Amino acid sequence: MAKDKKVEQITDMEVDFAQWYTDVCKKAELIDYSSIKGMFIYRPYGYAIWENIQKMMDAEFKKTGAENVYMPMLIPESLLQKEKDHVEGFAPECAWVTMGGNEKLEERYCIRPTSETLFCEHFRNVIQSHRDLPKMYNQWCSVLRWEKTTRPFLRGREFLWQEGHTLHATEQEARYADFCENILAMPVTRGQKTEKEKFNGAEATYTIECMMHDRKALQAGTSHYFGDGFARAFDITFTSKDNQREYPHQTSWGVSTRLIGGIIMTHGDNNGLVLPPKIAPVQIVVIPVAQHKEGVLEAAQKLADRLSAAGYRVKMDTSDNSMGWKCAEYEMKGVPLRVEIGPKDMEQNQCCMVRRDNREKTFVSLNDLEAAAAEQLQAVHDGLYQRALKNLQEHTYVAHSLEEAKQIQEEKGGFVKTMWCGEEACELKMKEVAGMSSRCIPFAQEDLGDTCPICGKPAKKMIYWGVAY
Repeated sequence: MAKDKKVEQITDMEVDFAQWYTDVCKKAELIDYSSIKGMFIYRPYGYAIWENIQKMMDAEFKKTGAENVYMPMLIPESLLQKEKDHVEGFAPECAWVTMGGNEKLEERYCIRPTSETLFCEHFRNVIQSHRDLPKMYNQWCSVLRWEKTTRPFLRGREFLWQEGHTLHATEQEARYADFCENILAMPVTRGQKTEKEKFNGAEATYTIECMMHDRKALQAGTSHYFGDGFARAFDITFTSKDNQREYPHQTSWGVSTRLIGGIIMTHGDNNGLVLPPKIAPVQIVVIPVAQHKEGVLEAAQKLADRLSAAGYRVKMDTSDNSMGWKCAEYEMKGVPLRVEIGPKDMEQNQCCMVRRDNREKTFVSLNDLEAAAAEQLQAVHDGLYQRALKNLQEHTYVAHSLEEAKQIQEEKGGFVKTMWCGEEACELKMKEVAGMSSRCIPFAQEDLGDTCPICGKPAKKMIYWGVAY
């Protein structure tokens, strides 16, 4: 057990990573369990993280011209059947509504696992001419997939997400990498999914893959290029500039609340959550030291007011809990910056700032309060990113044979890079022998050799393998 650990009720991640994760979700008051397996209650603190992600992403989407819409929750079975690959891919996870009040429905309705078919039905009704393109729509909603095994944030039966759906006269794609790196301090590997791993009904799926503390992969966001496959299936056409009937090209893109699971497993430690400052519900907690002494509460309040006025999300704790309890509580909740002020600090016109990521203390003149807070919060973001990048770089390995790839995964975990012939048979063999699925064919290709390490045939591309959530 770590010597500096203050919150004893969290299992150490080195002892049991899965239990550590569950403990953090529960003790930091992010979620609670409901009476339905796999459907979690997002508590205020957990939901506030999602609200911050949503708010920042929504602003970015709107900069690109996307507009928010809302589609029905139910999809008629006949509509779902229109795109064969799509419905076959989702069939095992669909939940069906068969009764309306006391009457049996003439047709079953699927509770949306995703909304491609609904968007397509709508696009068919509103697109006639090239002047109606592009259509760039986004939806914030919940979806339902009847998963067999569930974990908070990572895999639930109902989860929150956004799904963007766009139609263009020509091909276009969308990516999330910048958001993960600049806002969530999560370094990503960008690439394309293999044919086997791509989205049901897509021509191509693009992904960003992150590495967690336990060296497993997490798919943090995807975008899909459908070509004109869905347009043909749903008979969506437009009149081009030269008066020809054409099928538009379609993309979709989405991230979900599993991003919160990614934040926990990328940045958390044995004292609890560590939140990137930009999405933390509370960015700065102000704690008065020896608050019973004259003037301390007033000085702390003044400090909190100044930080709030500067635009930070601030909380002040004036409860009668001990200083040790307060420090442990806000470490558990991952608050990026703790600011303390007591009688000695007041004498010297200063306060003490403590970073959550490394517990580094800095004494700051009250004259420089706002600038110092900005500096410290940026330092927390940079510190988290660098630590996660180090984890990614130090646990990404090269293998030249199937046996070597298997040995690396068993002994070290992480990502394994190899060359690949492009055949699904080799992909299946890697899974069978080494327990790893393909994560992505990275955009940043490297030449690691001429042959596929699995079958010995000529290699076509470099690929990342890993064990994923």
